[in-house]
Amino acid sequence: MVAYSIRRILHLVPVLLGLSFIVFFIIRAIPGDPAQLILGQLATKEAIADLTKQLGLDQPWYTQYIKYLGGLLNGDLGDSIRTKAPISEEIWPYLAATIELSLCAMLIAIFIGVNAGIISAWYQNSWFDYVAMVLALIGVSMPIFWLGLMEQWVFAINLEWLPTSGRDEVRNPVEAITNLYMIDTLIQGRMDQFIDVVKHLVLPSAALATIPMAIIARITRSTMLEVMRSDFIRTARAKGLRMFWVVYKHSLKNAVIPVLTVIGLQTGLLLGGAILTETIFSWPGIGRYIYEAINYRDYPVIQSGVLVIAFIFVMINLVVDLLYAAIDPRIKYR
Repeated sequence: MVAYSIRRILHLVPVLLGLSFIVFFIIRAIPGDPAQLILGQLATKEAIADLTKQLGLDQPWYTQYIKYLGGLLNGDLGDSIRTKAPISEEIWPYLAATIELSLCAMLIAIFIGVNAGIISAWYQNSWFDYVAMVLALIGVSMPIFWLGLMEQWVFAINLEWLPTSGRDEVRNPVEAITNLYMIDTLIQGRMDQFIDVVKHLVLPSAALATIPMAIIARITRSTMLEVMRSDFIRTARAKGLRMFWVVYKHSLKNAVIPVLTVIGLQTGLLLGGAILTETIFSWPGIGRYIYEAINYRDYPVIQSGVLVIAFIFVMINLVVDLLYAAIDPRIKYR
């Protein structure tokens, strides 16, 4: 397994190099001049040309790419064109916000989706099965921006139970240590801030969890139905085991690999695809960070943001592959 992990990590190098090359050219095809956007419409041609030279954008594309690649190989993501700050220092707070939001959303999706799929398979063709699968279909089809707005209207504006936006209370901000606010508030022993952070997480997490929850529920149901028709399940039931243990101990363990695959893929997609949720709830995550960089044609930020998300996505899939062998002893990696 160690040798397999090393090979997978080595395979990551050409993947990231190829991705950096593709992103490098795609973002430069976006209309607009970064120097013009930074200086404004009233800037003179001389000022724009001077800033373009300072940013190195007047050099040939291959020179710019080689410089960027050289920085990556040295662990340097470059500096933001707009803020002049090192991206390696600037990107983490945004990435931490998205990680916290995505993990909370996936916990909700896994808990509800897996259990809904199990119960639907357990009581196949019952009213619960039909209702759960209809809701799963609606969940996959429902636009996140509409659901987010409805959540804000019902729970924040009408009922006033939860805040509408942000990560914490403006009048009582969290002192960032790791930039994962739930952890930071626990480290500092601030339970009042911890509760406030959880309240801010509820609505965006619920909105973001809708689609993966529906997909997990449907996959869990289909795989559980297949496993529950197996001979070893009939044998376990014939031995007099309680249905709860038959389902959760025997059936789920043998049905979990396809579900685990979906969970890994959806987790990776949430990290890069949370921009709608982050925009609606004013969540300062990596999606909004990259979106704002696109508006300013901040090439280094866009390139680095995409590479970081791609790296996390590939590593999540590696972890999922390694979990296969831990769950099913028949799977061997060489």
